Amino acid sequence: MLRQTQTRRSLVRLGALAGVAALAPSLGGCVADGLATGTLAEKQSALDVMPVLLVATTRKPVGSPPKAPYFSSERGRGLSFAEVRLSVPDRSLIGKVSSVVTGDWTVGAVPKVESGPGAADAFAQAALGRDVLIYVHGYRESFESAAVSAARLSDGIRFRGVSGLFTWPSAAATFDYGYDRESALWSRDAFEDLLKALAASPSGGRINIVAHSMGTLLTLETIRMLRAEAGEAAMNKIGAVVLAAPDIDFDLFANSVTRLGPDLNKITVISSTNDRALELSSTIAGGVVRAGGADRERLEALGVRVADASDYGGGLINHDLFLSNPEVQAVVKRAISRGGGGV
Repeated sequence: MLRQTQTRRSLVRLGALAGVAALAPSLGGCVADGLATGTLAEKQSALDVMPVLLVATTRKPVGSPPKAPYFSSERGRGLSFAEVRLSVPDRSLIGKVSSVVTGDWTVGAVPKVESGPGAADAFAQAALGRDVLIYVHGYRESFESAAVSAARLSDGIRFRGVSGLFTWPSAAATFDYGYDRESALWSRDAFEDLLKALAASPSGGRINIVAHSMGTLLTLETIRMLRAEAGEAAMNKIGAVVLAAPDIDFDLFANSVTRLGPDLNKITVISSTNDRALELSSTIAGGVVRAGGADRERLEALGVRVADASDYGGGLINHDLFLSNPEVQAVVKRAISRGGGGV
């Protein structure tokens, strides 16, 4: 259960590696070597040591070779894969102060994009058989904002495996809710292909998924498809499925989770009754409460684990507490640990 005491993150990370700034061409052996030799400090995430984010996307790539913003809001032709190089935030006190204005993680470069039937397998091969954390973003997100959120999530929970992002074609605009919802659902087959490739990898580790807002609808629907089409062999590779502020009609959510059978115990819902974004979504949807804004008791009656973050909202919106609040991040970390590894 969440506690109301707030924790502070360290101002200085211990054990930073001297050569991190000069990124290797790929995820390769650097992270694996660091873990094997015990050089990964307790307060570091694997992403902090080797800042490469594995990205699978149904967005249309920009440029050949890739150029900023790398992936647009348009729908691409099937799945694309890229190893995205990130810039690590300044860990000094001055850097902490300046990050309030300039932000923290940033997209540094996207050297190459692979599109087509081999994209899912390329992602699985790049994961090196290790545990994977896949972040699935929500409504009104650009590729860059989604990548930064994925990095903040992985680093915030000190994830020791490979960090990934599944990003779908959000228009990143306030009044394009309908386009975003349809784009999320349109991406189900591609997301399932990615999960199948990871699950089929003979040396693959656990697949952990953290989905936010509208991304939870895409995730839940894809998990249902995966269970129906690939069976228990694939589902056994799924570790934790964390649904943060799920922007799903409660009745639809209830119908979906009841069809998951024993895999229901993989799901953790982070809810908040004072999530203003979900209140607006409920209004747009005709007044039906969203799953992420439902009372704890109503969610628990469905059989899912629930972390009620209602007391932790210190802002106006309170929609992304899993990225900013240490106590809510601890819920994600415990869920992944319970699911079998990575933290």
